[in-house]
Amino acid sequence: MDFRGKKYERGSNWSDPEVVELLQLWADEAVQVELESCLRNQHVFNRIAEVLREKGIHRTGDQCREKIKKMKLEYRRLKDNAKAARGGRGWKFFDVMDRVLNSRPALPYALGGGVMAQQVLQGAMVESYHHRRHQFAASALPFGHAQHPELMEIKCEEVNSDEHCLTPEPPAALSYQQGSPEEREMERAFLERAQDDSPISRVEVPIETSVSPSGFSESNMASSSRMQNVVPRPGFSALHRLRKKRKGQRVKDPLDDLLLKTLTSQRAMEERFLQMEERRFQRDLDVEERRMQLEQRRFELEREHEYRMFNVFAQMLSILKQSHSGSSSSIAMPRGLDFNQALSEMTGLGGGDLQELRARPLAERRVDMHGFCHPGDFQRSPYLSARGNVVNIFRGSTEEGYKAYHADKYDEDKNPNGIINFGTSENKLCFDLMSKRLTQTDMNLMEPPLLQYPDWKGHMFLREEVARFLTYYCKAPAPLKAENVIVLNGCGSLFSALATVLCDPGEAVLIATPFYGGITRSVFLYGNVKLVYAYLDSKITGTSTRPFQLTVEKLEKALQDAHAEGITVRALILLNPQNPLGDIYSLSELRDYLEFAKRHELHVIVDEIYMLSVFDESATFHSVLGMDRLPDPQRTHVMWGISKDFAVSGIRFGTLYTENQDVANAVASLCYFHGVCGPVQHKVAQLLRDRDWINQVYLRANHARLKAAHTYVTDELKTLGVPFLNRNAGFFVWIDFRKYLRTGTFEEEMLLWRRFLDNKVLLSCGKAFECSEPGWFRIIFADKTHRLQLGMQRIRKVLEEREQEILAEEKEQPCQSDQDGKADSTDEVIFVSRHQEPTCSGSSNLGDLIGLLQQQMRSSDWLQKNTAEQFAQEKPEIYDVFSKLVGKQ
Repeated sequence: MDFRGKKYERGSNWSDPEVVELLQLWADEAVQVELESCLRNQHVFNRIAEVLREKGIHRTGDQCREKIKKMKLEYRRLKDNAKAARGGRGWKFFDVMDRVLNSRPALPYALGGGVMAQQVLQGAMVESYHHRRHQFAASALPFGHAQHPELMEIKCEEVNSDEHCLTPEPPAALSYQQGSPEEREMERAFLERAQDDSPISRVEVPIETSVSPSGFSESNMASSSRMQNVVPRPGFSALHRLRKKRKGQRVKDPLDDLLLKTLTSQRAMEERFLQMEERRFQRDLDVEERRMQLEQRRFELEREHEYRMFNVFAQMLSILKQSHSGSSSSIAMPRGLDFNQALSEMTGLGGGDLQELRARPLAERRVDMHGFCHPGDFQRSPYLSARGNVVNIFRGSTEEGYKAYHADKYDEDKNPNGIINFGTSENKLCFDLMSKRLTQTDMNLMEPPLLQYPDWKGHMFLREEVARFLTYYCKAPAPLKAENVIVLNGCGSLFSALATVLCDPGEAVLIATPFYGGITRSVFLYGNVKLVYAYLDSKITGTSTRPFQLTVEKLEKALQDAHAEGITVRALILLNPQNPLGDIYSLSELRDYLEFAKRHELHVIVDEIYMLSVFDESATFHSVLGMDRLPDPQRTHVMWGISKDFAVSGIRFGTLYTENQDVANAVASLCYFHGVCGPVQHKVAQLLRDRDWINQVYLRANHARLKAAHTYVTDELKTLGVPFLNRNAGFFVWIDFRKYLRTGTFEEEMLLWRRFLDNKVLLSCGKAFECSEPGWFRIIFADKTHRLQLGMQRIRKVLEEREQEILAEEKEQPCQSDQDGKADSTDEVIFVSRHQEPTCSGSSNLGDLIGLLQQQMRSSDWLQKNTAEQFAQEKPEIYDVFSKLVGKQ
């Protein structure tokens, strides 16, 4: 029966005869030496277990080891207690354990446990180790037990040896031997040479101790009749030492070290290769994902281009049909192509009125049409109301560019070929200062009032702090009152709320152009309030002393034209500093504008959000709140916010100061929809209260960084020879790119804007600010230096390519009219001294449309990709309508 696979209790249930046999094998000196010299000696107990199984005792090596361990513990316990065993009796194996553990002579024991007469038996030596087998006598056993007739040698493992050394010539059936017969023959020959040439062969060496399978120890062997004399045992130690020396030399072979280093290096290279493969795979996935996004974006742009070309072509056909019929009435388009009808229904303008409005020069248009998508792109949704459809299509180039930027944002490490945003007015220069200040301990407060519904005007502690802040920085002649302060989540919400409470639907607000285009959306989406434009231009004429100067005469003319069109104007909007021009109004100019508003009983909404962003000491900002006397304080309302001046556009906070309590209460009612959360109100109050940090740290650093960035961008523009307005407030430069337009149209301006966007730099075109002159762009310079440098490189590339294209076209068409945009330069601005006048004969409207169509065709390979046959297959209904229309011509 095989007991090796059976689990026993570890080291328990041993009978006395089994313990005696175990101790006989374990107490041998050779076994003790091997156990002491090996760090891992499980193989020794495994061999002892094999010997015990030969004797009929079925134990495993683990059980032998655990039994010896328990006996050692018992021995130490008894020794510490002076041999006093449990129950007062002595332990029968104490002396044997004491001899082995303390290297004492052997004490023979009987099976009953009594101590026999002490015998110190010396092992009998053989005459010749290699020619005679040694014999064991029963009297040599420390325990009186029958011996096994055959011989077995226990292996002795050295710490630094790779092999086990065997006692000489055990029986072949029971000995553990390593290596082949050839190796043993080589060892035997090597030993003979060593014995012939060294002193080892001429000295007597004691016999090494070994363990036999019967449990005898060689140190206790009795001599046979032919072994009467004690003769030293030769050769064993010499053989062991020589084998050890030979093995040691083989281990220290330098080839082994070289092989180890090679394998280690190979493994490191494999791991490095796997890591590089993983990174390459992830990079390929990112590239593929980005490629899919760009492909989707390209497809969308291509579809938009198709819509634009189709609409232009439809308008051309309509004009041709009108001229063919000789009718001067409003244009009637084919039923399937009447894109303007749906738009006119929602805007309240008839088809003829809309066409008439479009036919008028831009400088004469007073009704706000900015923000609506192109009529050719419009599709009325059945899921939305009429107002919902208007909101849905209310978008312009700013939204398109902002969406494209977020889909492909530039990142120095992750997306170095992404879009650099020079179109959104944000201060990206002071993140380090603001992040450090907003994370200080005084900012982290959480009390019950901050988590509960507040006064919709704002917590009183914040309104008091805002009043003190505006009194100090606006240089108010008297302290401002906290009850006149209202807090909302941004100045856009303030524009929306004021337009709603000051105007009825369909009424208008007067504003000078160019201006921040977001105001149009703010006043229209909720209040359905339109804007009436007072157009400014770059020419210095009449009372103007600088380009795009706002004068009372221009305001008067715009107001009179609006009244002539039946539009009621309720308010005037002033931006100070002006966005995108960067102008700062003087006190006399402010007084003139306010007096004009008082004469016509207009509310004045003054936006001073860039109040603290005047970065040049030579320029002085004057706030309306700093005037000694307001012409009409009940109709004067001042706005300010922290997003620009404190470089935190992500924190939506704006404040309104008005002395008109009716307006304040009405706006406060809308604060329910535009409130600021309590924790943010606490942070803003702490920020505005820290006057020393604002003056000594933040404003100094912010102004220095703005000035350095402005200087870099303007120097680059001067190098390119590009005209611009040189102002000292805000984050922007108003640039004149008119000389890079083929024709002076807003369509050509849009093509140039898209050209910049295709080259991964986002700017804001003049149409987004309702500028009356095509070709003006706004660039934001409040950004890090490395982004400014890369963005200006991309702008330079576009301008150089565009200039080469225009020169090539002028060589091919020398009779073209002179191009607008050749500018004279001053310290402030290089402005156009004359406007383009068409010299070609024919209808101007039709000529413009034909020129636009030619530009669209040159800028795209659409005609090569989309043939008439393919169009007929993809869109048979539209093709049939188009074919019928062509057949009528």
